[in-house]
Amino acid sequence: VNDKNEEEYVWATSWGVSTRLVGGLIMAHSDDSGLVLPPKLAPTQVAIVPIPKPAPEIGEVAEKIMKALRDKGISVKYDKDDQKRPGFKFAEHEMRGVPVRLGIGKRDLEKGQVEVARRDTKEKSFVPLEGIAEYVGQLLDDIQQNLFNRAKKFREENTTKIDSFDDFKAIVETPKEGMPESWGGGFLSAHWDGTTETELKIKELTKATIRCIPLDGEEEEGQCILTGKPSKRRVLFAKAY
Repeated sequence: VNDKNEEEYVWATSWGVSTRLVGGLIMAHSDDSGLVLPPKLAPTQVAIVPIPKPAPEIGEVAEKIMKALRDKGISVKYDKDDQKRPGFKFAEHEMRGVPVRLGIGKRDLEKGQVEVARRDTKEKSFVPLEGIAEYVGQLLDDIQQNLFNRAKKFREENTTKIDSFDDFKAIVETPKEGMPESWGGGFLSAHWDGTTETELKIKELTKATIRCIPLDGEEEEGQCILTGKPSKRRVLFAKAY
């Protein structure tokens, strides 16, 4: 029933996007060490690890850091499991994709600093305890932007404009350097005449199908790579795997 109390058909979609988005997220950002999660999606954004093991003085500082981070809306975990070594904890949080790890030892307390490790680049640095919450907040923003830029750059480097079917066939069957054979030539931006018949024929000849029609794609006069018929925009072809 709509706002005028009139019955209407429900317009709904069900296309299994959730699992596909999770898979895309993992494939786009992760590495051989495990997950790499964008901070805005990470359930735990910061992990604090005591070195070499939990101690009262380290715990006091960790609690202060956690409060300061939580006051900024940042999710944080203090890993005080005394049955695991710091190295094991480092690897575990890295595998789980926690964006930022803070390491605190007694020597760090004496120097008024904390070790900060970022998951996306694996860079480490020592940062003063004073102002650490502000530093981590900015670091999370930087990681979020870096992951976006890195994924966008990868997509652009693996997208090729094609204007002939011969080139299309050659590139779709040739993996980019360092890429698995099943990836083919990545995304191919090409003109298409808008018919199902043409898309099916291209699939039959190359195993590539239209993956999407870019929402921000501008109209561009051209000719379909297969039929030569007029086309007003490019679409993205690729092999499904």
